[in-house]
Amino acid sequence: MSTIPHICVVGSLNIDFVTFTPRCPEPGETLTATSLLVTAGGKGANQAVACGRASFVSKAHQDVIVSMIGAVGPNDPYYLTLLRPMLEDSGVSTRGIEETKESQTGSATIIVENGAGGENRILVVPGANHSGMNDVDKILAITKSQSQPVGVVVMQGEIPRLTVLALLQHFNGPASDAHVIFNPAPVFPEGVPLTALVDTSVLIMNETEAVQMTGSIPKFPVSVQTEADLKPEEIAPYFHTIAKIKIVLITLGAKGVFFSTSNGKQGFVRGVAIDKVVDTTAAGDTFVGYFATTFSKFVATGATLDKFDVEIEKAVQEANAAAAICVQRRGAMQSIPFAYE
Repeated sequence: MSTIPHICVVGSLNIDFVTFTPRCPEPGETLTATSLLVTAGGKGANQAVACGRASFVSKAHQDVIVSMIGAVGPNDPYYLTLLRPMLEDSGVSTRGIEETKESQTGSATIIVENGAGGENRILVVPGANHSGMNDVDKILAITKSQSQPVGVVVMQGEIPRLTVLALLQHFNGPASDAHVIFNPAPVFPEGVPLTALVDTSVLIMNETEAVQMTGSIPKFPVSVQTEADLKPEEIAPYFHTIAKIKIVLITLGAKGVFFSTSNGKQGFVRGVAIDKVVDTTAAGDTFVGYFATTFSKFVATGATLDKFDVEIEKAVQEANAAAAICVQRRGAMQSIPFAYE
């Protein structure tokens, strides 16, 4: 039975402070920097914006409900004037974002050293992304209180590990009808146990994350130490057989994307050739959001997951094309394209 597609993103919200400078100051030294850019960020918020924008088939019509659950600091002017408007203008409901008194909104201070080829130095303050995201029961209550049932839950690794593991176990378990798309970015140092990972519908990783996730599974049959050792077609079947994951996607940067399903369908979508890469920030989040949107429309039809094999290559191609547009623009959220583009 068909329902209205609904994606709920549970994740992080950040304010990014990006300072551009010819060089970094020495201890005790003060330098005049080139410029300061204040932008909305956080992997959760980026992916929510990507889901929202992917659902705008025209400027006037959005065909997927997108909501976000997260936490920010109290009366944060950057959230009120920058983050929230960016989310809402992208078609994302912010009713599930709580203003917590416990800490400030998460932030990243990024120093870009122009004289060193744009090398980054980044300091992250998790803030409310950690202190405000520990109550699993509250998060589950928010998902249940939505006006339309949630069909797809999207999660990443920028909120507390125990929260993510508990949510994975709930939504992957028999008590939930929702499908999980898990993007383990960053991968928790302690890993993700099989008890939480088992029966995840979609696992999306880049090359680095794929290597690290093989270490999350005890006695993984293939030894993968570095990205150079990574053979996607070799490791993907083990995620299916051991962790019972239905769909595995491994993004390979400019090279493209490898996909694999538990029914044995595998394929490779080549990267999109572009003239100039301006900024790769949020390219991975754009891919996740666009794939999630296509997947949610399929889930809403009520068809069994094996039927998605027919659609998966096209879904990957469209998500890859959106990411290719993203890298030709500067910034994070603002670089994510709308579907009608």
